[in-house]
Amino acid sequence: MKNKNFFNFLILLVFTHRAKHLAIFLISIILVALISAVFFITGSIKKDLLTTLDSQADFVLQRYEAGKVLNTPTKWVDQFTEIHGVSNSQGRVYGMHFYEPSQEYFMIVGLDFFDTQTLKTLQTLVDNVDIDKLLSKNYMIIGKGVKALFDYYQYRGSYTFRPPDRSKVKVYFYDLLPDGTELITNNLIIMDIDLARKILGLPNGYVTDIALEVPNKFEIQTIRTKLIISHFNMRIIEKNDIKRYYTNLFNYKSGVFLILYLVVLVTFFLILYQRYSMISNTDSKEIALLRLVGWRINEVIWLKIGENFIVVFLAYLIGVIFAYLYVFYLDAPLLRDIFLGKDNLNYSINFIPNIDIETLGLLFLLFVIPFILTILVPVWKLAITEPTEVMR
Repeated sequence: MKNKNFFNFLILLVFTHRAKHLAIFLISIILVALISAVFFITGSIKKDLLTTLDSQADFVLQRYEAGKVLNTPTKWVDQFTEIHGVSNSQGRVYGMHFYEPSQEYFMIVGLDFFDTQTLKTLQTLVDNVDIDKLLSKNYMIIGKGVKALFDYYQYRGSYTFRPPDRSKVKVYFYDLLPDGTELITNNLIIMDIDLARKILGLPNGYVTDIALEVPNKFEIQTIRTKLIISHFNMRIIEKNDIKRYYTNLFNYKSGVFLILYLVVLVTFFLILYQRYSMISNTDSKEIALLRLVGWRINEVIWLKIGENFIVVFLAYLIGVIFAYLYVFYLDAPLLRDIFLGKDNLNYSINFIPNIDIETLGLLFLLFVIPFILTILVPVWKLAITEPTEVMR
């Protein structure tokens, strides 16, 4: 019964002091929502990128001379296929196409539609792919960002490319890349490899780079050594290196936010401490009256801790919910531009929920515990003061 009365009085106290807690409550919601949104965005982007990278080749090889990446001879493809442990070696053709009216770039990717593995990958992206139709004339499959730009400039059914030799190549729209892949495919154009080679001005007998598949992951380092020995004018990019690069990139951006957040948080707690150090006359008399009617010092302290814990817990919970809705329902306007950039086509992206419970738990501890400790010292000092002195 005593515990029940304590909690009833605690809820009544929070309700009575709601105006006093309102400013701190709103600021707490904003702080929690901001950092939670950053964690949600980085978690979602990292999940999408790492999932995509898992399906990529184990090695990417580029001819590299005098600090520049050059076109790679196609004869290297057969050489690498003969290396023991390599299951597949495939030349890739891709490059950027500059669209002058909007000062933006498209990524053109050429695929060999006669390759079984390539065809399977394409079929996972686009339903009911008709290869005969796709090869019957110049067709391309485009991302949502490219489609939006073509619609804006009123290209109906086709677009004419201008290769480096200034000729004209008319390419027709075949299909649109699916929703949910915008992070990777937003500015992407997929077409036949020979058509891509023509548009990008790539000479016959050359590819942009070479992708290698190694089924046995324990042979990765052995294969890497063999590749280094085979050609000294070659740059080797391992899939794990790409994963580390993107992980470090998003950790850096979220780390900058975290540092700024901690600076704001420390400032907030200093203001909070200052506010409770100059505790109001009403609060002082309230604590003194509780002591006079028989409340012990620890009971008064627990009452005040409980009152502020309810406030900060509700603020934390509402902040996380707001962040979730902001990121996964509104697609994080403004913040997403910081992580994805606005240098090229605008993203129309749907963030896929990827919630790290451990991170949210750590955020809860880093926010709630300092909050409670900040108000604990002033309340403790007042609780140990003689009630008669406070009431005078």
